[in-house]
Amino acid sequence: MDLFFQQLINALNTGSIYALVAIGYTMVYGIIRLINFAHGDIMMFGAYFAFIFASIFPFQLPVILIIIISMALAALMGVIIEKVAYKKLRKAPRISALITAIGMSLFLQNLALLIFKPEPKVMPVLISKSQVNIFGLGVPILTLYTIGISVLFMILLTLFVHKTKPGKAMRAVSQDQEAAMLMGINVNSIVSLTFAIGSALGALGGVFYSISYSQVYPTLGVMPGLKAFVAAVLGGIGNIGGAMLGGYIIGAIETFTNGYISTRWADAIVFSILIFVLLFKPSGILGKNTKEKV
Repeated sequence: MDLFFQQLINALNTGSIYALVAIGYTMVYGIIRLINFAHGDIMMFGAYFAFIFASIFPFQLPVILIIIISMALAALMGVIIEKVAYKKLRKAPRISALITAIGMSLFLQNLALLIFKPEPKVMPVLISKSQVNIFGLGVPILTLYTIGISVLFMILLTLFVHKTKPGKAMRAVSQDQEAAMLMGINVNSIVSLTFAIGSALGALGGVFYSISYSQVYPTLGVMPGLKAFVAAVLGGIGNIGGAMLGGYIIGAIETFTNGYISTRWADAIVFSILIFVLLFKPSGILGKNTKEKV
């Protein structure tokens, strides 16, 4: 049982990271129906931002400040990418936007290679990896930070979307852009806000991922980004609650597969879930089937 509970804690840790990144996918899709495959690379840049601000000063900045700065820079990066690469493609065929997203992903990876070089950087120890005893289980402090801060930001996002005026405007734009414009909502501002929030949360996931594995490298966001995409589809892409649920399910499946079956099978099982979801329930667990006007 101790092994089971230890794996459960690891699943919550991994699932928290996937959920944060999956939210970015699902928010952008919910607003402009775009699968932003560059989102995993924004996650990677968020990790690099944290590495830079953790290494550049002769003294160590508080970890919360490093996280906030990394999220802010990633948010700005997300807005710029939307303005430069996606804004003019909103009414273009979806395949055009999809190809552009893949191209942007490759561009960001190669930009990171050019700036930071291919050699992995060692992330400084921002959060202690020592353990605390909880009900007889040794739980790393880093894991508590990851789960706690991730859940906190998810709660704040949920309150923002449902309780604030910009959040209600985001939901309105998601439902019907033209009607939202007629009601006086600035769609461009809402799209930029969506990219900013999604990119910031992706960066948060990237920071915790790089701290957990103690490395930062240009392709860091590829595999976690793809798994977060699977999580978004599983939960119901376009649904924020679904992205959170999907992230924790994928994190649990990967962790328990690693712990009880084999590390070789973990990725295969995770990506096979995407195939089964698309075959049998394309709308995902919490998604709704919608009819598309032709």
